[in-house]
Amino acid sequence: MSTEPIGFRFERDAAVTTVVLDHGRVNIVDPELIESLIEHLPTVLDDPSVRCIVIRGKDRIFVGGANLKVMRNLDPDTYRAMRRWVVVQRLLELAPKPVIAALNGHALGGGAELALACDLRILHAEATFGFPETGLGIFPGAGGSQRLPRLIGPHRAKRLIVDATRFTADEALREGLVDVVAGDDFDEVVTREARRLADGPTATIGLVKSAIDRGWGLPIDDAMAVEEVHVLANIGLRDASEGIQAFLDKRAPRFEGR
Repeated sequence: MSTEPIGFRFERDAAVTTVVLDHGRVNIVDPELIESLIEHLPTVLDDPSVRCIVIRGKDRIFVGGANLKVMRNLDPDTYRAMRRWVVVQRLLELAPKPVIAALNGHALGGGAELALACDLRILHAEATFGFPETGLGIFPGAGGSQRLPRLIGPHRAKRLIVDATRFTADEALREGLVDVVAGDDFDEVVTREARRLADGPTATIGLVKSAIDRGWGLPIDDAMAVEEVHVLANIGLRDASEGIQAFLDKRAPRFEGR
């Protein structure tokens, strides 16, 4: 493993770790950034003391998308290298803890695809969200054509992608693409939500995420069997006992994340 991440840094605040993308002027996605994220993200994903992860960009830039000069001369090998952006997304999506996309700037193309892999999307009021690729004759090929229909349905997803729609923050909220819109208090909102989730029953949250992901699309009987496995895994958790005891004691639970 290399000694330092390339194109991003980790910032720690108690049980919350923020992944701050800082790659060039506009956080362009390229193989160097992708491979560094794949190499280093597991250190926080697997750390039980990290109970919530936030991913954001430096300043007021989230992700600038792919380098169009590279895309202009795209060949199969370059595409495969860029395609590993989906590996980054899956690492976040499968994390056994909540992941927040703090969209402090425009989330377009690859940035929107990354955001869709997160559990909570908070968009700055002055930012936009969308999939403009088809307007340039580019296929949204890093998860956009697959995650968006799972979020809003195939018919609406086709319309948004085919029309290369770019939404304002309020429009993105109405369309169900993001969960929260925040203005001048953006950083405070992100911090509050991250701390709230970090104080929760982290292991239970991870099991719920896993059950939904594994059961989605299965026949209902198979999906219920998936649910049962996860319920049984949750029964032995300390936080399950603590939550029930706190309710009986009429006090706030003190979850440990296990």
